[in-house]
Amino acid sequence: MARLRGPDGCPWDREQTFDSIKRHTLEETYEVFDAIERRAWPDLKDELGDLLLQVLFYAQMAAEAGYFDLRDVAENLNAKLIRRHPHIFPPNDGPAAIATDSSAVLRNWEQIKLEEKKSRPAPTSILDDIPRSMPATLEATKLGSKAAKVGFDWPDASGLFAKLAEETLELRAEIDRADSDKIEAEFGDLLFTAMNLARHLKIDTESALRRSNAKFRTRFAAMECASGGAAQLAAMPPEDLERLWSDAKQAEMND
Repeated sequence: MARLRGPDGCPWDREQTFDSIKRHTLEETYEVFDAIERRAWPDLKDELGDLLLQVLFYAQMAAEAGYFDLRDVAENLNAKLIRRHPHIFPPNDGPAAIATDSSAVLRNWEQIKLEEKKSRPAPTSILDDIPRSMPATLEATKLGSKAAKVGFDWPDASGLFAKLAEETLELRAEIDRADSDKIEAEFGDLLFTAMNLARHLKIDTESALRRSNAKFRTRFAAMECASGGAAQLAAMPPEDLERLWSDAKQAEMND
């Protein structure tokens, strides 16, 4: 990785930043999950390598910036594993903590984490309890729920439809201005509002989107079947594509 990022290395690797790599890290994580769910062990071996590549990438970029290096990452993890397993690694060569089963281990683990947090700066907001490390859709839902506990919320779902319309107009305005950064910001606001609407409607956003993804797969496959394949679809005008989509949708409703 140091060579790939070096002066005579790969142009693509050299251009990457912490922010540009983030989406790849998320994709690789989901691919690991998929391989596990399919019990595809050769695929899992490959996907774990891809996930490890993300760690190497971040560590190399951090080393170049003078923040830390891969050795620091490993040593930090090593220290954490020892600290959080006192039943295996007794502190100061003293007696090992009692852990008769996995439940006791988890209790010890959580207690040690709480002790570690005491050394950190005190939270300044009730939202600080919500980790930024969770998926963005889940984080948005939890942020809305936490704010609602102090009365900062829409009374019901109806107000959120007006908010969706407002955010849509703001997004369109930024698209007209062609400011990519502001377009992303306004699109994020639109998604955040949609997450709050889902919360009011008691909808699991991950489940809802996966359902729509599956629906799209089914309808698109029907379009491919009706047209004779993807190559034929690519040669069709937009109106014919729309007709095939409508036919697939109607067939699904009839079923």
